[in-house]
Amino acid sequence: MNRTERAVGAVVGSAVGDALGAPFEFGTAGVLTERFPDGVATMCGGGGWDPGEATDDTQMAVLVGESLLERDGLDLPDIFDRFRRWAAGGPKDIGLQTEDVLTSGEPWDLAAALHFQINARAAGNGSLMRATPSAVHFARAGRAATMDAARRIAALTHGDRAAWEGTAVFHELVRVALDGDDPLAAVPAALAEVHSDHRARWATVLAPGWHPDDATEFNGAVWPCLGTALWALRTTRTYESALAAAIDVGGDTDTVAAVTGGLAGAVYGAGAVPRRWVLPLHVPMPGSGDRVLRAAELASLARQLNGDEPPVNSPR
Repeated sequence: MNRTERAVGAVVGSAVGDALGAPFEFGTAGVLTERFPDGVATMCGGGGWDPGEATDDTQMAVLVGESLLERDGLDLPDIFDRFRRWAAGGPKDIGLQTEDVLTSGEPWDLAAALHFQINARAAGNGSLMRATPSAVHFARAGRAATMDAARRIAALTHGDRAAWEGTAVFHELVRVALDGDDPLAAVPAALAEVHSDHRARWATVLAPGWHPDDATEFNGAVWPCLGTALWALRTTRTYESALAAAIDVGGDTDTVAAVTGGLAGAVYGAGAVPRRWVLPLHVPMPGSGDRVLRAAELASLARQLNGDEPPVNSPR
């Protein structure tokens, strides 16, 4: 399997996880098994989502990826402006914290920090859910650069460094997987780069013996979200079974599955993502008219982010 297949697997795999998990959001443990006792899950829709419809997780991920391509690198004000136009476009779902930051009227470099000062809580998983395209884009730059980029993008909407560090770890683990190495074995090295104030807590949830039942917060928080994704990857042997395990935890199923799908897709490659999940996948883009992306367009986005194709708007 080559790097391109892994990059496409990551981006498409994250979107598939998002859409597969969306109908089960806030469900209890075993929610997917209960719906599909034969073990063959399909894109079923529900909870306001059509079968195969991706949520805000993938919509924001696409915005990040397209900004990186169209701006030829990291342009934080541009990403923030894209987020704001999207939020104003009336998405079906948007995280409360993200909505507060994007609609505050504050400038891009102050909005999240001001929100954190007032609320003192900003460690939701909203920066993690959208991180797969940027993880693919920055992977070739190496560990330090990809983790730094993750922190800076996360900080646009999340003022709590805990969210920055979790997103940085995710970036690094995707980088390792794209190189064909084991992201689980790379956790200690990634933790060594985590800010000292947050390293111990992240080490706890990313430890080999951690289980989602050990979580001290709802998995809408960044710690158990990433912890569950690693647990699902560690305790299964296929992309499909990793997604099933993640969704069966219940709770914030779309985001946990999106994060799991990004990692598992990078490990197992695009060919491991079931076609019955890929074919109905679609990503409406609020704030962009009637634009809807399908799996083929997400795959092209992944190849561009991986450097295999020139950006669509590139003069080359």
